[in-house]
Amino acid sequence: MNSAIPEIFFIGVGATATVPGTIAQMGFKAFNLARLAAVGARVPPAFVFGTAVCREFYGRGEKLPERALELLTPAVQSLERASQLTLGSARRPLLVSVRSGAPVSMPGMMETILNIGLCDATLPGMLRLFGNPRLAWDCYRRLVQGFGEIVHGIDGKPFDAVLRRQLDAVGADRAQDLDFRALRDLTREYLEIFAGEAGVPFPQSPTEQLRAAIAAVLHSWNAPKACAYRRTQGIDGAVGTAVTIQQMVFGNADGSSGSGVAFTRDPSTGENRLYLDFAVRAQGEDVVSGRVGLSHNGDFATELPEVHRQLLDIRQLLEAEFQDAQEFEFTVQSGALYLLQTRTAKRTPLASLRIAVEMVDEGVIDAPAALQRVGDLESSSLEIATIDEGTGTLLARGTAASIGVAVGEISFEARDALERAQSGAAVILVREDIATSDIEGIQAAAGVLTTRGGRTSHAAVVARQLGKPCVVACELLRIDADQLSCRFGDVTLHRGDIISLDAATGRVLLGRAQERRQRPQELLARVAAWRTAASAVAA
Repeated sequence: MNSAIPEIFFIGVGATATVPGTIAQMGFKAFNLARLAAVGARVPPAFVFGTAVCREFYGRGEKLPERALELLTPAVQSLERASQLTLGSARRPLLVSVRSGAPVSMPGMMETILNIGLCDATLPGMLRLFGNPRLAWDCYRRLVQGFGEIVHGIDGKPFDAVLRRQLDAVGADRAQDLDFRALRDLTREYLEIFAGEAGVPFPQSPTEQLRAAIAAVLHSWNAPKACAYRRTQGIDGAVGTAVTIQQMVFGNADGSSGSGVAFTRDPSTGENRLYLDFAVRAQGEDVVSGRVGLSHNGDFATELPEVHRQLLDIRQLLEAEFQDAQEFEFTVQSGALYLLQTRTAKRTPLASLRIAVEMVDEGVIDAPAALQRVGDLESSSLEIATIDEGTGTLLARGTAASIGVAVGEISFEARDALERAQSGAAVILVREDIATSDIEGIQAAAGVLTTRGGRTSHAAVVARQLGKPCVVACELLRIDADQLSCRFGDVTLHRGDIISLDAATGRVLLGRAQERRQRPQELLARVAAWRTAASAVAA
């Protein structure tokens, strides 16, 4: 590796208040974390292998570069000093997350592995640190499954089946409801599944876990879903991803803990308000995966009022620093708020227009900067489609995750949706939850409907960015994939039947609903005035 290329960067380690590298070197995620740390936001300490390591990894036949391995030990030692914890310690163990981060935002397209460093030897130390056996066993079972799926390619279904059996045995609905004894038993079963499926025992060396996790995250740069996303967005596959190794904070610690994703403004409409999803006793992957129940703004303000107040301050800080609406991920550990990521918010064209206009009014940006942001918006994309209340036969309501109306034939698989769309059909992709691996199906579909998930899951973010009407958490919906059918209460529908989605209200309607369209004339008039003024200056 060329020693002139910066290979490793530190965030929140030492007294520096500077950003140690560029976006191209560090990737967007780490670069923005460094900016947050530099302006005083609470960010867990981390170190970053830059994108040069990824390019070298693929240049060496998908092997970790020797120089990176040489740097790993002193980097971990720096993180240990910053955290006052030690990787592999039986008394004060350091646990870390290993996260991807390309120079271009690719939400949910690459992998993250949490709780690295936990094993039989470090589990007692975690119990001593937190005095919380439930937390220790919950993190251990999460690590075994996540490591198995991402590093060894184990199918998640055996893990999920064991979890479902454990939940049924104690009459619980969610893993968050299990006590430490149930989680301990679950972890032991997970370890057996891991050994049986992987053909090797779960690694009990935290250093071995860390090296394997770094390699797996680098591998995910060329995973099918990442490659498909890059094709849809015109992203150069040669830029590579950085890898961030960061001290864990635990949203699953207790009832005053959780993980969330928030937007500084509504990404569907552009309204100037905090827009968030939050899961209590959860880690970040629970929220962005779209597989758990979530609370929204009002619930969160009631449950954790002090943290909600801090988030309102963070909202102002982020927009002042980045001069645009942001999407950010956060964790609350026993009432303490930590920021884990921020990026420019993916939004609908309407939201782009409204945010640009209102940020000019607020003095955050000027009119020329706003014109650059909205100048390439297509006129047709700014039409707002709605369905009048009381129109059509209502099947169910879910959570509105975007705007617009979609009318199409039901499809239950991303591949089927893609093939039928290529044949000219308008298709609604109907799923329990949507994974980011469904990116090509999402892009091909007219709209997306799910039984689970939240407005800020990675799949919902991608659907919104692609301009797809999206309704999530439609609890009345029941899907029978084997029979290619679904049920809304007493109404059963099959593959190919037509439904309509009103993504602004969350309504699901039978058949082809009549829609009406309107344009944001006042906002468009403001942009036209800017163009006139710019032309006059140029003349």
